[in-house]
Amino acid sequence: MNPTARTPSPPLGEARRLGGGPPLGARLCGAAPAKRQRGASLIEVLVAVLILTIGILGMLGLQAASLRNSQSANERSIAAIATHAIIDAMRANRTVALDGGYNFAITPQCTPRQDNNQSDRDINAWITNLQTELGSSACGNINCLQGTCTIQVQWNDERATDGDANFTIETQVRL
Repeated sequence: MNPTARTPSPPLGEARRLGGGPPLGARLCGAAPAKRQRGASLIEVLVAVLILTIGILGMLGLQAASLRNSQSANERSIAAIATHAIIDAMRANRTVALDGGYNFAITPQCTPRQDNNQSDRDINAWITNLQTELGSSACGNINCLQGTCTIQVQWNDERATDGDANFTIETQVRL
């Protein structure tokens, strides 16, 4: 018999059943005893829940800011469209517009004009549309001088990130 030849050891389950092999948890060559972990500790679970909660709260904050800024962008688009709507009305009634018939100043109450002529009806419809779409604080300003008209739309945009209580969009056109 060869002294260096090894005899094959039986499978682990048989060795234990037959009494051979090291018992479970026994030290081999001075190694520390093996510990078996059967689940997560309560502290690990609490830390994981805390991290998940912070992440979800951060995402909710970003979502809220995104919605506010999206609303602000929508209002800016509405204001730009409204300025072009009154410009089209002024171009349709160009002679009156060049004579200052469409000039309108922003007032604290943004009171519409008396309904006397087409320019008054156009401005009243424009102001009503602004206040319907942008809120009751919305108002407009029209100033035509020597064929160049400046149209301003002002409304409250405080809810947006770094928003202003009196946000203004200005458009200049040549009639």
